[in-house]
Amino acid sequence: MKRFLRPSIGIIGQIVAILLLTMVIEFGVSTLLYERASQFAVRDDEARRLAEHLVIARRLIAEQPVSRRDDMAEDLTTERYALHWQQDLPAPPPIAPALDSMRHQVVEWEPSLAATDLRLKLTSPGRSSVVTGGLQLPDGSWLYFRTLEPLHNLNLAAERILLALIPALALMILGGLLIRRALRPMRQLAAAADSFGDTEHDPISEAGPREVRHVVAAFNRMAARIQRLIADRTQALAAVGHDLRTPLARLRLRADGVDDAPTRAAIQRDIGEMEAMVTSLLAFLGGDSDPETPVLTDIAVLCATLIDDVEDRDLPGVYEGPAHCEVTVRPVALKRALANLVENALHYAGNVTIRLDSAPAGVTIGVEDDGAGIPEDQLRRVLEPFVRLDTARPRDTIGFGLGLPIVARIVESEGGVLTLSNRAQGGLRATIFVPR
Repeated sequence: MKRFLRPSIGIIGQIVAILLLTMVIEFGVSTLLYERASQFAVRDDEARRLAEHLVIARRLIAEQPVSRRDDMAEDLTTERYALHWQQDLPAPPPIAPALDSMRHQVVEWEPSLAATDLRLKLTSPGRSSVVTGGLQLPDGSWLYFRTLEPLHNLNLAAERILLALIPALALMILGGLLIRRALRPMRQLAAAADSFGDTEHDPISEAGPREVRHVVAAFNRMAARIQRLIADRTQALAAVGHDLRTPLARLRLRADGVDDAPTRAAIQRDIGEMEAMVTSLLAFLGGDSDPETPVLTDIAVLCATLIDDVEDRDLPGVYEGPAHCEVTVRPVALKRALANLVENALHYAGNVTIRLDSAPAGVTIGVEDDGAGIPEDQLRRVLEPFVRLDTARPRDTIGFGLGLPIVARIVESEGGVLTLSNRAQGGLRATIFVPR
């Protein structure tokens, strides 16, 4: 069974979620305490008025004869309190625990009520509640009372919620901005790591929290080591290329002095093969150090020029496409890639066709031939370095099998895609897509 995968929301999202949870809890607790404080304030004010009313009513009713006490109780009924006296009524129920504090407040306001066995009860508890109760007169009879205006307990009006929520949201936005600012070095680190190798790397500023500074510093040290290795490799390749080309040039001069024509031609072919191997190897291994800058280039003219070179060699070549098509690329590198594809087509098929299609998203360059093509299971493999399909020892091709890998690397450096496919009518089609 697959485990439940929790969606990733990123560091900022997680921190904001934590802050949001904290603020929600703080908002709920603060609102509850605030409303409870307001409720106690209402009870305190209600207790004061109730205490004053009960003291006056108890004294006036106690002074009346028994026959007049019930009428006096009705006369003392106000808009806030209803009074009722009856001598033979049973005693009120015990004080409700929720109103113990209110009874204490009433007694604090009028200490004379402490000896009256004052009892309070909350009826219809909820958002609007009524307080009922009773107290004992000196002769043992009971005076009952009831609040006519309900007590409002917890008040969570929408306005009060919004007033409390607006500061919380403001704090959330401010906290998110501060966290985003604190994590800016992490975004710079991610961008630098993503573009590392494509352009010259400059050290990232070591700023932000301590952990972030440690990560950035480690990345800068790693990038410096890699750049030093690349520089050493490039320097070694340049030295090897120079050291290899010098004896090859001497061999070519000495081969010109060989009198036997077949022997001289064989030696020159071997020297040419060695030079081609060295050139392809240096081009592949030293591709990352190419200092060429992308410029606006007319690709249509570049393709037409390659076809003109093919025709100058008395070989069949066709260009199909617009007369002009300008795209920002590295012209020398792109020409090298197209030239490799053209030479492959000429070698294996003896002809080549270049088709150029321009679209708003990018430019598609197709190099086609009508040769035997490549087995379908080998189309991806031939793009790997040092892979050759003609594995027999007496090969009729020169090089290390780096022609197509060099093309793939050049196209990748341009942000494009190289695709190989067999044509339905026979032959191979190499497609290069270069985005605008």
